[in-house]
Amino acid sequence: MIDTDFLLYFGAGAFTGVLSGLLGVGGGTVIVPILVFIFTAQHFPDAYIMHMALGTSLATIIFTSMSSARAHQRKGNVDWQVVKRITPSIVIGTIIGALLAAQMHSFWLKAIFAVFVLGIATQMIMNFTPNAQRKIPGSIGMNGMGGFIGVVSSLVGIGGGTVTVPFLIYCNFNPRLAIGSSAAIGIPIAITGTIGYIYSGFSVADLPAYSLGFIYLPAFIGITVTSMLTAAFGAALAQKLATQTLKRIFAVLLYIVGFKMLWSLF
Repeated sequence: MIDTDFLLYFGAGAFTGVLSGLLGVGGGTVIVPILVFIFTAQHFPDAYIMHMALGTSLATIIFTSMSSARAHQRKGNVDWQVVKRITPSIVIGTIIGALLAAQMHSFWLKAIFAVFVLGIATQMIMNFTPNAQRKIPGSIGMNGMGGFIGVVSSLVGIGGGTVTVPFLIYCNFNPRLAIGSSAAIGIPIAITGTIGYIYSGFSVADLPAYSLGFIYLPAFIGITVTSMLTAAFGAALAQKLATQTLKRIFAVLLYIVGFKMLWSLF
């Protein structure tokens, strides 16, 4: 059982690492449902399966984002001034989101995740991208957006790319620069969210062995090992491939995931 689970973790990590580098989307959109499936099969406490999936997902994104950001930085695709400006408000928003998630029932966390995933899939299928008409907003606008990205990322266990990339493109960023900067912005989101989920779950009784708060360490290790290797590969592909077809294929997968999670609520 342990060996089979680790194979699933390795596969999930490899897939999400490529997606992180290639499309700039948070790996959590794939990692969270996979972890929910595995944790359910392992008979983890029902009340905390979603919390552990979200927390573990954010923990793995720390290293995926670092690997992806490093690869994009080598190609000059990270705007570090924007990263520095948005990080303080993102940290605050992520903390708030993690604390909110700890107080929510798994039912509502699953519902929020499913609706969010279906929204991402629809955006990808319709190929909606905001018109590049604006520049980066001032302090109030930047702090408000950073807080929003942080809260959403904590509640759905992602690195924020599905919100950050469209925002940066709307602010007249080149898509490759938006993806690279989003990967860097995902680092403080993932670190802060992980700390929040560790803190929130630290005093919870009856969590599985090898848990650190709401982080399940075997899953964290298995996914991290392969995602760090493949994120750089995804970033390299982003320089060469037209990604619209891949986005549509991924969108179909997200529709399946989203509707399956909604179905499980009833």
